[in-house]
Amino acid sequence: MLECLNKKYMSIIISSNGKNAVKVEKSSFDKEDYLQKYIYDNPESIPLYEIKEDIHLLILAREFPTNSGPIDAIGIDKYGELYIVETKLYKNADKRTVVAQSLDYGAALWKHSNDFNEFLSILDEHTQKIFKLKATEKIKEFFQIGDEEVSVLLEKTRTNLNDGIFNFVILMDNLDDRLKDLILFVNQNSQFDIYAVLFEYYKHAEYEIIIPKIFGTEVKKDIAVSKSNSPRKTWTEVTLLEDAKDKYSEEEFIAFKRIYDFSKQSADEVRFGTGMYASFSPIFQKFCDKSLYTLGTDGRLSFNFHWIDDKDFSQKYKNALESIGFTIPTNFNEVRPSVPPEEWVIRAEEFVRIVGEATI
Repeated sequence: MLECLNKKYMSIIISSNGKNAVKVEKSSFDKEDYLQKYIYDNPESIPLYEIKEDIHLLILAREFPTNSGPIDAIGIDKYGELYIVETKLYKNADKRTVVAQSLDYGAALWKHSNDFNEFLSILDEHTQKIFKLKATEKIKEFFQIGDEEVSVLLEKTRTNLNDGIFNFVILMDNLDDRLKDLILFVNQNSQFDIYAVLFEYYKHAEYEIIIPKIFGTEVKKDIAVSKSNSPRKTWTEVTLLEDAKDKYSEEEFIAFKRIYDFSKQSADEVRFGTGMYASFSPIFQKFCDKSLYTLGTDGRLSFNFHWIDDKDFSQKYKNALESIGFTIPTNFNEVRPSVPPEEWVIRAEEFVRIVGEATI
């Protein structure tokens, strides 16, 4: 059981079945290397879902070599957008310098646009070492996409690299107002984005508690300074259904609309995506403040197990999906499994039935 007491930093009370309560004060990371490794092993701890709900970050490399020094980590999302991740702890000098340092790394990385194959080759070295897979194979596995979709993703990555369009993510354990102002200024007046992620760190015995807060999402860019090649687009119900009707066969569209209509009627909220493909994600507050599943015009129905707070429900949900013929991997809570149209179209009616029964 966890309880939080509001202060400048929270104190956390840990107890076991309401007994033996222990107050845990905020701790600190001793070394940046530890924070770097933690993020590499747990990329979902970076709250990029506050930027866009369906962003899932795949960290492809640590200590990526450049002429300006090694980048702490490089990540990618399913839209082919690149993330330069840097850490800076409170005991170090003026945090504003990390913005300049990150931009310097971005400029150094941009040089790889002259030889995209070399860039992929360096990523391959890292993914082979950590995952025993080439970068393209890891991307395919992580995002649950096919060869054609990987090609599209990599072409977007190539374009973003060529145009120097990056997402800079700065991880730290303290953040002052001057740095916040600098980040807002840069985001308002550039085609790239800088996000500062503040980590509050608590440690008790072998347990670690990390509370992430992200800054820099406040700016909504004008068209003049928006990412020139960003695949993102704001979707509405009308454009969602138009795109689905355009991309799907008549049978597929009927199944798509059946799941959408059910979601609209049954969920507490339906959120629309902002990617190159239209998508919708229903929120059932009974289980989580994020979506239970996501269906898009890219053909994928994704099951968002990792956002379900109730793990007993998560297991029952998995079992129910398997009972109607879906194949769900054993590590379903980690990989956000998805299925193609040939699997969900024929099961659309059964799918809405089991979700309806589960969420009553």
